[in-house]
Amino acid sequence: MRQLASSARAASSSAPGNVGDVRKANLARVLSVIAAAGEDQRFSRADIAQLSQLTKASVSSLVADLLAAGLVIEIGVHRDGERGRPSVGLILNPARCVMGMEINVDYIAAGLVDLSGKLLAHEILPRANHSAAASEVLAALGELSQRLQVAARAQGLMILGGGLAVPGLVDEERYTVLQAPNLGWERQDLDVAALLPGGRTRFRLFNEANASALAQQQLMDVQERDFLFVSGEVGIGGGLIIDAELFAGPQGHAGELGHVVIAPEGRACSCGGRGCLETIAGQEAILASAGLGAVVDSASRQQRIQQLFQALEIGTEPAVSAVAEAGKSLGIAVASAMRLYDVSTVVFGGHFASLEQWLRPALEASLRVHAPSIAGHARLLCSPLGQTGALVGAARSVAGDLLETPHQLVG
Repeated sequence: MRQLASSARAASSSAPGNVGDVRKANLARVLSVIAAAGEDQRFSRADIAQLSQLTKASVSSLVADLLAAGLVIEIGVHRDGERGRPSVGLILNPARCVMGMEINVDYIAAGLVDLSGKLLAHEILPRANHSAAASEVLAALGELSQRLQVAARAQGLMILGGGLAVPGLVDEERYTVLQAPNLGWERQDLDVAALLPGGRTRFRLFNEANASALAQQQLMDVQERDFLFVSGEVGIGGGLIIDAELFAGPQGHAGELGHVVIAPEGRACSCGGRGCLETIAGQEAILASAGLGAVVDSASRQQRIQQLFQALEIGTEPAVSAVAEAGKSLGIAVASAMRLYDVSTVVFGGHFASLEQWLRPALEASLRVHAPSIAGHARLLCSPLGQTGALVGAARSVAGDLLETPHQLVG
């Protein structure tokens, strides 16, 4: 949520002269100040007036609207050295949250994220989604969502909105998955209304890697404004952050590292091409190369992944070679991406993060061979988000939208 304060100031400075528009911008401005407070900070109305450069009277009126909308709450604050009654501070309401959801090849997941971006609860359910009808997968996800909605109500939480991440190219405005090769989906319209009935704001659809990149952004240092996030699952996705903003390109293809061609005469890929990175460094490709058989269902894949780690722990071939080959190919793709996008930081998630100790040596060696001029200052990081990255990123983005446009919930 680090970008909220600056975006709110920009909105305020460029707001039209209409009184209603100015008030909308100022609501966002005040809320951004409250949201930007540190974990142990509690800003009073006087603090907010000073930080937002609005009058105390305006701040009091705007805060009243935010309190009535349930977006913030008051809390007593004792300041060091002061006597008497504590001043009244304001914080984001911890009982307001957003639901993030994910559909992947062999699981569905859902979780609750509060307005500050904290993951409150999540559940991952193994499920074979490849070639399953979109309606069947959404029905199963709807049941999972319903369980979390019941749990939220029991804890006094109100869900304000939701987001869904899928491993493919999406048309967010039409809630359409344009292409998701590893799901076997093409031009699939999703009935997302059933996933979160009664949501108070719009529901958003995301590419899985883009959502994970947005989640990762909140963990980066403030000065780290440009990076490529590489997501390793059955497929390989990429999310590109440039100047602290997601860059997906005019058709949403930017950062899609999994379908960069590494071996022109290589194996056929699910995208219809040949020799893509995914055919060498994707989860299923590594398992097959390690001699761990073909996938039967999501449970068997998880079993085979455990077998892979066991083989790697004791140094068994061909598991070591399969991961090393994946690292080498990943290094080639990363070398090209770093030059093309002019980024020096790459963050790896999914199985790439889990396999780091075996993958990194081959990855770094490959990078030195194929991009010696940039290998020395490349920052290769592993994400701690695990399987929660996509759903957290989707939910945090929706929460960010709410904090930038609080007028939707006011009045």
